Amino acid sequence: MMSFVIEEILKNKQDIVNKKLDTLFISDCTEHERLFDAMRYSLLAGGKRIRPILFLLILDIFNKNSEKYLDVACALECVHTYSLIHDDLPGMDNDDYRRGKLTNHKKYGTGIAILAGDGLLTYAFELISESLNISDNIKIHLIRILSKASGACGMLGGQAHDKMVENKEITLDELRLLDQCKTGCLISAPIEMACEIAQVDSQIKNVYYEWAVHLGLLFQITDDLLDQNGHLNDMGKNPLQDVINHKSTYVTLLGEEKARLMAEREAMAAISLCKKMKNAGALEELIGYILHRNK
Repeated sequence: MMSFVIEEILKNKQDIVNKKLDTLFISDCTEHERLFDAMRYSLLAGGKRIRPILFLLILDIFNKNSEKYLDVACALECVHTYSLIHDDLPGMDNDDYRRGKLTNHKKYGTGIAILAGDGLLTYAFELISESLNISDNIKIHLIRILSKASGACGMLGGQAHDKMVENKEITLDELRLLDQCKTGCLISAPIEMACEIAQVDSQIKNVYYEWAVHLGLLFQITDDLLDQNGHLNDMGKNPLQDVINHKSTYVTLLGEEKARLMAEREAMAAISLCKKMKNAGALEELIGYILHRNK
């Protein structure tokens, strides 16, 4: 059962991020109004804000004033939202609903949806480059981490791999690699970026990175379980989309029981790493939150 402590922390961070996101993409140029509306539509449609929250939580652990770095937190959410818009497109997963609302292309059309995703992706790096509280040297490192995590060797590569193996059964090792790129890289990036700002040494950074790898895999396994058993009202999107799109998942390869056991093992591995961190109570509780989530 999820602790009320982590529930309160997540809600507080989520509210802070949402308030900042609501200030973005407001323009007096009427010619850009539909594009900006489309970007805001998906960006403000809800969501757990796990990636920016992870970034802020790690900064808090290292006694950094996390609210000074909200531009970077929002950049992470912009990249994530872009990926969802494009993932829902007819040429990809062809989904009708996301976060309980029509997907971007269903509301604005495919062309505007593609451009809205492009706009969110490019604006993420503008946000980081213009942040007032970070040195130029660290900004370069942040841009490198995020661009690598979201690019051809990261999330984008995972998406391409995912597309190429539709209608094929792949091995568990191949699925791990696919998901480490598609999902894991944008779970690890916030942790790496926070460690970069806090200037922690490499040994400590490696512990947090290893924790993030387990967290990313746990997140994907629970996502696969939700796709199998979830409901539109809870998840905000249609279930069984992986089955419809003929994709291999941890559930299709292992069955539900073994997939749940795998999720529990990843959760325990992440919790054991929390013992090597300072003030990691919130991170430990976050593991339980993800393991038992229903949306």
